[in-house]
Amino acid sequence: METPNIDLPIIGVHSRDLPEAMVVVGDPIRAEKAAEMLDDVHLLARNREYVSYVGSYEGASVGVISHGVGSPGAAICFEELFRGGVKRVVRAGTAGGMQPEVQDGDLVIATGAVRTDGYTQGIVPEGFPAVADRGLTTALVDAAAETHEGIVLTSAVFYPQQVIGSDLELWQRSGVMAVEMEAAALFVLASLHGVAAGAIFAIDGNPLDDDDSDMSGYDPDRDVVHQAVDRALHAAFAAVTV
Repeated sequence: METPNIDLPIIGVHSRDLPEAMVVVGDPIRAEKAAEMLDDVHLLARNREYVSYVGSYEGASVGVISHGVGSPGAAICFEELFRGGVKRVVRAGTAGGMQPEVQDGDLVIATGAVRTDGYTQGIVPEGFPAVADRGLTTALVDAAAETHEGIVLTSAVFYPQQVIGSDLELWQRSGVMAVEMEAAALFVLASLHGVAAGAIFAIDGNPLDDDDSDMSGYDPDRDVVHQAVDRALHAAFAAVTV
């Protein structure tokens, strides 16, 4: 297959500068932190919320880019990466635990995602599944120490409102492990482009806690979360470069 030779205007890079393996994160500051884990690293581009670096992890070429919060904006990043020739992507982020056994600081590896993301409904039929690549998922399990595996909920809503209310309890009863905001878009676009995609999450709370149903107590800036994010990033780099 011919290597793409195109400008990618929204993420602000040229396809020739992209490695085939990328880790994607929401926060530009997290992208900078992830880049510190790489050797021979340099800043590739800084455009809008999309901040990208390239380097090597244990001798393998890899990059990291931030995609912001929510599926529509993140999907622009994913689409341009895939158009640019990226073949393997792992999202490493934070998520809220949905099951009693999924505690602060735990890691969850997504096998698939519920599509309440507010984006994929516009590009594929309602019944189209959002599934992770089996090979990358296995590599994530091998790279991370102790993890949970299962379906995550990709939501378009962070702060719940009282007009319609929250359906999180429904998804909890359905066995969903965690809730986040971008994985379904990544998995669907990866399927459409024939790209391998996976996701690993550091748990930073539980939105179903009785004392935090409005998310007013949400605080991801805690040591237990920072340590889990570091583990998730190392697992993501190890898995995507296998």
